[in-house]
Amino acid sequence: MIKLNVKNETSRLRSVVLGTAESNGPTPKVEECYDPKSIEHVLAGTYPTEADMVREMDAVAEVFKKYDVQVFRPEVIKDCNQIFTRDIAFVVEDKIIRANILPNREKEIEAIRYVWNQVTPENRIILPEECHVEGGDVIPWNDYIFMGTYSGEDYPQLITARTNIDAVIAIQELFPDKIVKSFELRKSNTNAKENALHLDCCFQPLGKGKAILHKNGFLIEREYDWLVNFFGKENIFEITKDEMYQMCSNVFSISEDVIISEQNFTRLNTWLRENGFTVEEVPYAEIGKQEGLLRCSTMPLVRG
Repeated sequence: MIKLNVKNETSRLRSVVLGTAESNGPTPKVEECYDPKSIEHVLAGTYPTEADMVREMDAVAEVFKKYDVQVFRPEVIKDCNQIFTRDIAFVVEDKIIRANILPNREKEIEAIRYVWNQVTPENRIILPEECHVEGGDVIPWNDYIFMGTYSGEDYPQLITARTNIDAVIAIQELFPDKIVKSFELRKSNTNAKENALHLDCCFQPLGKGKAILHKNGFLIEREYDWLVNFFGKENIFEITKDEMYQMCSNVFSISEDVIISEQNFTRLNTWLRENGFTVEEVPYAEIGKQEGLLRCSTMPLVRG
């Protein structure tokens, strides 16, 4: 059995589910894409190849091996994009919560069933159908659970709106001792630079009391200001619109002071090192073309 334990984003990682790019399938048609960035690359003929993405994910697996992290991979489903494990389930404390995801991603859950089955049954949570949530919108942070959401009336028309208020309420009920703090995100089906697909696309807490933030990802300025006050302005690395588009906030912490980051994030990686972090750089730009990066493709099971 797996004894789940995830209280925050930065405690020492012990075991994780890392997605797979094997048998990713042909380049999707525009109407099969879930986000504006993928559409851009399909139209431009620059959509990533399976070989490139497998190579990038292998580089991350190597870093986990170096730090002695136990890695689970999904069972490979033919012609299925299984890179973004954070979308299908997530762990808070000792519970694994199945994401109520876009219906055509149902089979991705089956591919990690063998992990799910190693968790005590009462800690396997399936939320009611009306609760939409994806792991990229859920950031456990000690006494808090930060959640990205969208409550606009056009929610049903936005394929980029993944987590609703019903889910925020359900998570609060599940963890009554936590403070669940939700943030309205800016959504766009058509403009990737104006779209915060998940909360971790415009915000991520790091070790040493630091955080990465992108102001324009937040619809309500005072919610952004709350985070600035919470972490302290001097501890925040504010990313530009272009850096958000490149997924600069979607790095992944192995511990308080070790971070896996994309090798092209020069400005961020320099700042991290100046602040005492060890930065494990990996190539991940091809995977980034699908509006997801390192946090999106990993699902921590045990930290601490």
